[in-house]
Amino acid sequence: MKNVLVATLSAVVAAGSLAALRAQQAAAPGRPAAAAKAPAAVPKTPWGDPDISGVWTSDAAIGIPLQRPDRFNGRAELTDEEFKEKEARDAQTRSRAENAIGSFRNDNAWLAKSYRQTSLIIDPPDGKMPAVTPYAESRRASRDQGTFGAGPFDTPEDFTMYDRCITRGIVGSVLPVVYGNGNRIMQAPGEVIISYEMVHDTRVIYTDGRPHIGKGVRQLLGDSRGHWEGATLVIETTNLSDKTSIGLNGNGLRHSADMVMTERITRVGPDELRYEIKMNDPKTYVAPFTISLPLVSPAGYRLLPYECLEGDYAIKNALSAERAEDDALAADLKKGIVRARKAITQDNVNAPRPAAGTPGAE
Repeated sequence: MKNVLVATLSAVVAAGSLAALRAQQAAAPGRPAAAAKAPAAVPKTPWGDPDISGVWTSDAAIGIPLQRPDRFNGRAELTDEEFKEKEARDAQTRSRAENAIGSFRNDNAWLAKSYRQTSLIIDPPDGKMPAVTPYAESRRASRDQGTFGAGPFDTPEDFTMYDRCITRGIVGSVLPVVYGNGNRIMQAPGEVIISYEMVHDTRVIYTDGRPHIGKGVRQLLGDSRGHWEGATLVIETTNLSDKTSIGLNGNGLRHSADMVMTERITRVGPDELRYEIKMNDPKTYVAPFTISLPLVSPAGYRLLPYECLEGDYAIKNALSAERAEDDALAADLKKGIVRARKAITQDNVNAPRPAAGTPGAE
């Protein structure tokens, strides 16, 4: 069986707001070339399926907020003036990345095309994530943020799946973050394989009509079945667990095992896919919602190795630091000092703290 590399993340249709978005999609700069509509001549695999193969990145969606800011209320797209400002910001982001020194050099440098979207969420029409249910609220825990939060950290289960190098989940593997936004899609007759750069998760999606596995089997990436609607690959994923989330890097409030995800992937140009994913989980969210973003393949782009093993240093060090703080609190209490617990984590990227022993350190 001939395997053909097919990289993607695609176009997902959401009736109301998406219909409006597509109606606006002319040839104007920054408007995805008919997000739901494939080009006139769609490349095909040797066995006749639409060819969505390649190596892709969501870097082009950097700078598009997940939820629509209030200043863009009622608008799915930026005005011409706002779009010019975004193009300038994107150019600055690209320049910083290309001229950076250190381990983050060239991260975000593949932001080679700007888009007019005011939010990645396109449905509901207001671009906001629906409210969560009381049941979902009852499940909030420190594990939702892991080392991006303040703990407490008493066991490995108090960390995110990303902290533990297990998975970022389907949505978290696609949303753009500071690095590692690539994916590779491979196709063969009756199946599509999507492999993600960060944490190197790989999904095998059968398109040969076979049914989902039994409901008693639950998997971190669920069970995916696909079919073609014209040039669009439609993927339905069921059999998920309640251990993953849908935020950046897979962090955030965990969804329920009843979550059903529907992805739509469409090639809209030689170097661009439109990827959409609809989340439907009545136990967690009061309504379904849809995310849409471009996946691009700039000249020279390639995936890089990402080595991450559960228990590297982060988990061990966080747990040991938490125990050291336990001891420090107890020692202070013996001296009559009553104080608040100190956080043992910090955001090294967005809010770094001075290193111990340097000016400004605690």
